Amino acid sequence: MPQAPDDDVTAPAESPSGRRSDAARRTPPTGETVTAIESQLRAMRTDAEQHIAHARAEFDQANERIKQRTGRDLIVASLIGVAIGVVVIASLIFVKWLFAFFALGAMVLAVLEFSRALQVSGRRVDVVPQLTAGVLLLASGFLAGLWLHWVAVFVAVAFVIVWRLTAQLHANDGRARTEVLADVLVAAFVQLYVPFLTSMALVLLAQDGGEWWVLAFLVLAVVADTGAYVSGLTFGRGGRHPMAPRISPKKTWEGFAGACVAALAAGVLLAVFMLQVPWWTGLIFGAVVLATATVGDLGESMLKRDLGIKDMSSWLPGHGGVLDRLDSILPSATAALAMYYLLSPLGAS
Repeated sequence: MPQAPDDDVTAPAESPSGRRSDAARRTPPTGETVTAIESQLRAMRTDAEQHIAHARAEFDQANERIKQRTGRDLIVASLIGVAIGVVVIASLIFVKWLFAFFALGAMVLAVLEFSRALQVSGRRVDVVPQLTAGVLLLASGFLAGLWLHWVAVFVAVAFVIVWRLTAQLHANDGRARTEVLADVLVAAFVQLYVPFLTSMALVLLAQDGGEWWVLAFLVLAVVADTGAYVSGLTFGRGGRHPMAPRISPKKTWEGFAGACVAALAAGVLLAVFMLQVPWWTGLIFGAVVLATATVGDLGESMLKRDLGIKDMSSWLPGHGGVLDRLDSILPSATAALAMYYLLSPLGAS
């Protein structure tokens, strides 16, 4: 008899072509996959661009508020400050005589912009003799001894004065005597303010280990300025307690307090780790540089107010002019030289 079919017999296996058909139905075409990925990437990029644009807008607003309160473009000023700092530190650490060329360039630019500002105000300033005498002072400061340098100072001042008087005699334009006297005094002042004070830094540089003292007083001046900047922004909102409202309305006692703390702390650290002198001498060094830097800053602000200008020039974006950055450094160079003679012997004890 014919055998009955078995109920447990397994159904025939699906053909390979059938499995491929099901897989093809379950997997979208390659073009659709690529399109979906591209859509996701575009969405992610759009989202990232929106976040970046929002963050940039917030940063620009904050930077604009800071600029309105301090008169500085924070980003540009920081970048330029860092670039200058790298050059100065590298020259002092590795080949200290290279700093002399940096100082020479700064002196030339400062004399040029200061002379131009004075000429615009009606003063007659002879730029060529000012620069010639300035180069003489810087060379004598670095190459000659301190006492010979004082002779060079006298010669440089006499040179610019005689030049101005001689030029006025040849001009024969009927200029009033008071105006001529003012021009002579301005000629001497330019030479003493920029080249002479710059030369003091080179006198210090020429001393044994003087490069570290130059670096130290530069660091102190920068730290004091930064401390005043941060503290003034944080605690001196709206010029709460103006320091010298007629000279520099944006400077506050809150900012000066921040500068004082920063300068004293930096002075101690520099004394111990860089200058190898007792820690308490750092307090003296920091206080002296703070005082001279503050006086120099306010003095240059007074000059600009008398000349009717906001900045000496726009050569350093975010900072103003070269002299606007040297105002606190120039008088501090002489103070640092005095501190070197007084405090450096204590390092040997």
